[in-house]
Amino acid sequence: MSTFELERGPAVPEQPTDLAKPPRKAARSLQPLMLRLHFYAGVLIAPFILIAAVTGGLYAMAPTIDRFVYADLTHVRADGPELPLTTQVENAAAAYPDLTLSGVRPPETSEESTRVYFADPELTGDKQRAVFVDPYSGEVLGTEPVWFGYLPLSTWLDDFHRNLQLGEPGRVYSEMAASWMWVVALGGLYLWFVKARKDRAREKKPRFFTIDRSATGRARTLNWHGVAGIWIVLGLLFLSATGLTWSKYAGENVTELRTEMSWERPSLDTEPAASGHEGHGGSHEHGAQAQQIDYDKIRDTAARSGVTVPMEITLPTEPGGAVSVAEIEKAYRVAQDSVAIDPATNDVTSKLDYWRDYTVVAMLADLGIRMHMGFLFGFLNQLLLLVVVGLLTTVIVRGYLMWWRRRPTRGSAWAVGRPPARGGVRRMHPAFAVGLGAAALAVGWFFPLLGLSLLAFLVVDLLIGAGKRIRARA
Repeated sequence: MSTFELERGPAVPEQPTDLAKPPRKAARSLQPLMLRLHFYAGVLIAPFILIAAVTGGLYAMAPTIDRFVYADLTHVRADGPELPLTTQVENAAAAYPDLTLSGVRPPETSEESTRVYFADPELTGDKQRAVFVDPYSGEVLGTEPVWFGYLPLSTWLDDFHRNLQLGEPGRVYSEMAASWMWVVALGGLYLWFVKARKDRAREKKPRFFTIDRSATGRARTLNWHGVAGIWIVLGLLFLSATGLTWSKYAGENVTELRTEMSWERPSLDTEPAASGHEGHGGSHEHGAQAQQIDYDKIRDTAARSGVTVPMEITLPTEPGGAVSVAEIEKAYRVAQDSVAIDPATNDVTSKLDYWRDYTVVAMLADLGIRMHMGFLFGFLNQLLLLVVVGLLTTVIVRGYLMWWRRRPTRGSAWAVGRPPARGGVRRMHPAFAVGLGAAALAVGWFFPLLGLSLLAFLVVDLLIGAGKRIRARA
């Protein structure tokens, strides 16, 4: 994450001459500007990226950790035939008569418990009360608050990754990391390509994907930094793009763009069907209507329509509404279908087919988010994310090590590594510089925290340069 200092060529002895040669005009290149930008982003933004990587790696392992932490609630011993799902729901409702039933998650395997969800006024936000029931004995095993089905440990790690448990203000850190990650990754890729091309011009074997074990000192650190970054550059771009969809400021622009382009995720129609059953439960409380639902028939109807476990059954929020049954995350499950079922007749009133109703962009966004969270490919997905986190940590640590080794060895004890030389914009073609500036403005508008921090870097850099010129004149 530090500057890529390119090796110098062999020194050429000065030729004696009576005539002073004019200084050679510097070749136009994007490399000096990218070098300085990569340096500042690496030194100042790397802490945000490192924290996001570590907390994200922990969250990716949450499903595996949950299986051990909550084993007494989520796992049971298969002993005899299962009780009807409706009976299990009734047992949970009897244990918590003051709560309003909101949904059910039937067990996926013979060794899993049934989860019955209740709306609990003591829980804040979108949290619900999950009651775990043994499907064989009907015994209530315990209860935990859940957030969209995620257990407390996963919920805590999710908040820790998203906002460091600081609430809405803490989301700035994660958006800053996601906004800059793709810039740093592409900048590093460009600089590493420039270095490999110059090595080839010097008839030195370029190292693009492999480590040069003969290198020592700072050159060896640079080699590890660059090669490790190259191996994970696609992963960093993926994590940056998918992470920005959840961000506060850039995420709003992404959502608005998807809405304008009709790329948003489709929703299941659960409105009451005009089938003459609108009155069913219409004059009853939500909880009373829930008691009349045959959950076994609902599950069987959904299964015949192609919706299979693991699934979640969600009760209607309005009298006469349909019950929604949706497939949930499962390793190697790509499509997630859902159906709406009339609880009075157990007929399917609408269906959301993944391959038919999702646009390509909505499908890619959905798959990307699940892969970002470590759900799409199960433990293999989690392991891949951990490898990216480990290599990214190596890149950042070695970047700081290179920065430290660039510090002056004489003078102040508080000296730090020197940034690359200024003048990057002057080394570019004017037309290219104008185009790059316009692109920076557009990107900064779409990704506000990236734009504001980039502007702050520019102002600070100009002030430091002005201060140095004033001291030089003095």
